[in-house]
Amino acid sequence: MYVAIEGVIGVGKTTLARLIQPAFNAEVILEVFEENPFLSDFYADRERYAFQTQIFFLLSRYHQQRRTVHEIIGTGKNLFADYTFAKDALFAQINLQGDELDMYYKVHEALAEKIEKPDLLVYLQATTDTLMQRIALRDRPYERQMERSYIDQLNMAYENFFSKAFDHTPVLTIDTNDLNIIQNSEHLKLIENRIRQSLSLPPFQQALPLT
Repeated sequence: MYVAIEGVIGVGKTTLARLIQPAFNAEVILEVFEENPFLSDFYADRERYAFQTQIFFLLSRYHQQRRTVHEIIGTGKNLFADYTFAKDALFAQINLQGDELDMYYKVHEALAEKIEKPDLLVYLQATTDTLMQRIALRDRPYERQMERSYIDQLNMAYENFFSKAFDHTPVLTIDTNDLNIIQNSEHLKLIENRIRQSLSLPPFQQALPLT
């Protein structure tokens, strides 16, 4: 079982991956974003540093996916990841244009052919106001200059991206606006049940509807 968790910055992907891991006796792979040397400059001047930031992320995610995901799945262990390789192109659509975007697509297409696809993608939704609140609460230095308009643009792009069939991968959409999986164990159990139901992994309660 390989499950990837997706959603806009601040929605709670990493938190969910870490908290739900024990219920499935799974390994966890977390996106390595803080090692990107262009990230803080990108948030300060998106147009100037967009291409460097995107290419670094693309290659970093590719190497992690090819090395670690393939290795864990090969052992037969369950796996949760707090990102998908495919979503990198979503950011490129927003941040790049012209020749830079064309070049990015060529590289992404070549690399994507070698990436393992998840059995299920869990898409976490939240309003832009909720996302901004969560981003402020975690208070990462390089996110302090993040504009609400950028998060709103990302939010709309994610909605459009995951509203359609996603690369032959089933998508489980969960509205997180009223969920607090850190303080409320029942909320975490609800998400666990929906994942089990989506993958037909017992035990799960058939009565709980999928969003």
